[in-house]
Amino acid sequence: MLQLPTTHVALTVRRCSTSVAFFNKSPSIELKALIVLRAASVRLDEEAEIDSSASSAKKQMENLAAHDSTLNPKPKNHHTYTFDSPHPIYAMAFSTTSPSPCLALGSFIEELNNRVDIVSFDEETFTFRSDPKLFFEHQYPPTKLMFHPKPLPGQTQSLLASSGEFLRLWRVKESAVELCSVLNNSKSAEFSSPLTSFDWNQAEPRRIGTSSIDTTCTVWDIERGVVETQLIAHDKEVYDIAWGGAAVFASVSADGSVRIFDLRDKEHSAIVYESPRPDTPLLRLAWNKMDVRYMATILMDSNQVVVLDIRSPAVPVAELQRHRASVNAVAWAPQSARHLCSAGDDGQAFIWEMPTTVPPEGVDPVLAYQAGAEINQMQWSAAHRDWIGIAFSNKVQLLRV
Repeated sequence: MLQLPTTHVALTVRRCSTSVAFFNKSPSIELKALIVLRAASVRLDEEAEIDSSASSAKKQMENLAAHDSTLNPKPKNHHTYTFDSPHPIYAMAFSTTSPSPCLALGSFIEELNNRVDIVSFDEETFTFRSDPKLFFEHQYPPTKLMFHPKPLPGQTQSLLASSGEFLRLWRVKESAVELCSVLNNSKSAEFSSPLTSFDWNQAEPRRIGTSSIDTTCTVWDIERGVVETQLIAHDKEVYDIAWGGAAVFASVSADGSVRIFDLRDKEHSAIVYESPRPDTPLLRLAWNKMDVRYMATILMDSNQVVVLDIRSPAVPVAELQRHRASVNAVAWAPQSARHLCSAGDDGQAFIWEMPTTVPPEGVDPVLAYQAGAEINQMQWSAAHRDWIGIAFSNKVQLLRV
């Protein structure tokens, strides 16, 4: 895993449930992204010093614009295809409109200047291609990337969102990427609480919900560019958010809880799960789009994937425990209500099939893949459902399932 300087950790981690020593020993990349983003919470006039120290990195960015990587058309595994990036990758998103798999890949560089590249994959030649024109610079590592969940009527262009110190919307054209808007959930123009994640509402695509280290969740109306509502969602930092319907979303936090909110009743929320270990953060949340009764979450420094039935709060339906190290990512299959994928620090990606009744000995994965390093990110393509993308180190692999 990437190692941040001790001074970064000591100066920027706020109210974390684990000690600074833990982060130095075994930091998760999700939290390291937040650590890097801490610099976004200071006044903007302090960024001049950061810009100066990162000038060499910016020059390197300009040189990388001409990068064009292709894949060996004869991989060892005919169901696995690898893209090598010149920098570490964390944020990743599949396009929902491209006729073949297309991904947005966000760098994880411990500097102010980062970038996002649009990379396409040709299913006939089994090659990746990154167009030097289809990239944009991004301040701080993006914590999440996501394309518009539905094709825009009559348009060939795609809309892409990114989170960091702000929520940004980008228009991806055939030969260029343009910034559409910058949405700041803070009332002060000089301050912004870093965003840990966001989710685009499939049932109501004008809505994007963001989660932040300031304990809030914010629902944006992106068509009008205004905040629809902002809720103090948790007692500590909110690490992830997921929509379960047009007006219902859930979030997970450093306070160790999963909470469900309904925009039609903003005064109340329902706690559907709490970590069995006190003050153990929940890092990621995936809501089953095919069967909204189920969701999955992961705990910090845990090899388990916790599967929940919201009709039976507090008691998990299953605890998937076959990983040998911390789990970093989880996603439900876009075409099946019973399948999900997980990936973690053991370098393994598992596909699970949830049984009607969980046996006493637990559930074994139906498919397993071993990567070459700790897997930091994983996404299951909604448009091309046979493809799963995983990111580790400076590599992205497409797995055909």
